[in-house]
Amino acid sequence: MGSDGRGDRGGERGGRRPLLLVLAANTVSIAGNSLTLIAVPWFVLETTGSAAKAGFVSFCATLPVVVSAVVGGPVIDRIGRRRVSVASDSLCGVAVAAIPVLHFAGLLRFWQLCALMAFSGLLHAPGETARQVLVPSLAERAGTTLSRAASFYDGASRGARMLGAALGGLLIALLGPPSVLLLDAATFAASALLIMAGLRGLPAAAPRRPVVPVSARAYRAELREGYRFLLRHRLLLAIVLMVMVTNGLDQGLSSVLLPVHAERHLGGSVQLGLLTALFGGGALAGALLYGAVGDRFPRRTVFAVSFLLCGLPRFLVAACVPGVSPLAVTMAVSGLAAGVLNPILTTVTYEAVPDELRSRVSGALTAGVWVVMPLGGLAAGGLVEGVGLTAAFLVTGGAYFLTTLSPLVFPAWRGMDEGAAVPLSSAEPIRPTAAPAEPSPHP
Repeated sequence: MGSDGRGDRGGERGGRRPLLLVLAANTVSIAGNSLTLIAVPWFVLETTGSAAKAGFVSFCATLPVVVSAVVGGPVIDRIGRRRVSVASDSLCGVAVAAIPVLHFAGLLRFWQLCALMAFSGLLHAPGETARQVLVPSLAERAGTTLSRAASFYDGASRGARMLGAALGGLLIALLGPPSVLLLDAATFAASALLIMAGLRGLPAAAPRRPVVPVSARAYRAELREGYRFLLRHRLLLAIVLMVMVTNGLDQGLSSVLLPVHAERHLGGSVQLGLLTALFGGGALAGALLYGAVGDRFPRRTVFAVSFLLCGLPRFLVAACVPGVSPLAVTMAVSGLAAGVLNPILTTVTYEAVPDELRSRVSGALTAGVWVVMPLGGLAAGGLVEGVGLTAAFLVTGGAYFLTTLSPLVFPAWRGMDEGAAVPLSSAEPIRPTAAPAEPSPHP
């Protein structure tokens, strides 16, 4: 049968292959990202010895992610989810591969490293968003529930992070950070090939036919729709505000605090990879556990308790208890709790947002939860240089704890158990507009 849209629609139900291929591509891509997450900070610490510079590289890598997420939602719809995912992985692979190539040639400068990481960050968010927003359509096609597909998607991502972190720490010790970055570039290429081959002709992955001609005016209107939808929902807005802060604190932990702690007190990159892998392994188990039995329990209660367990303990143990073993146990338990979070958030978001707005709203959500992340690494590097590593752990952990009290304090979170987010107004949920400026003369 041909690969046109009509042929694909005929078998739209019961076909698991596209969902499995998206899971596989995302797994490969995220495993490569985990290699970079360990290799780049370690490379900066090895070559400069500066925690502040490691934080600045993290800032350069994450700020463009926010920029692309802010403006990228309508682009994904116009170009098509398959094309965006393939282009994102391909160009990210080129940028990451350029770092070790320049280093081996003796040409790499610090500003070039920052620029390449910024270019990779600019293209990372659209590709990940394009794959994520395909999940509801592919879940329906595969005949599985939305919550289960979300758990599988997050579980695969968690497993990839675990595998990538464990391999990253070991490979850095054996081969060095530059060689590990070459391997990361190869994973981007593999992910692009999987999406290119596996989603050809799939209607959900194809470009959306624009309601109005392409123009700056129409683009701004489409962009506003995603943000307006987000701002009109108490629960989605509460989620963004909370995760925005915790993501920034997590970025400081992963990009600066843990690498510096591993280098100074824990023995090296292997221990850093072990800790990151244990967190990822616990998160994988938590995601799979929630996929199996999570529907039996209130979402809000599970979410609040899990966030409290995955936050402060990591910072406290790292600051106050010496040695690798106590922190390793803490990371595994915290990971188990963290694995429950994303399936809940993903399911709530899928329930709240109609498919025709999903790319735009997902872009707005991504922009919101990522907006503080560039400052997380930068602030963590400054804290280590200014007040010391132990105080930096305690300050960051205290801020994390206060943030995770939010679901227990604010009433907006009650909507988590109602099956969909509740609009701020009594108006119906926003749908894509038929014109960018004034309302259509017809209903």
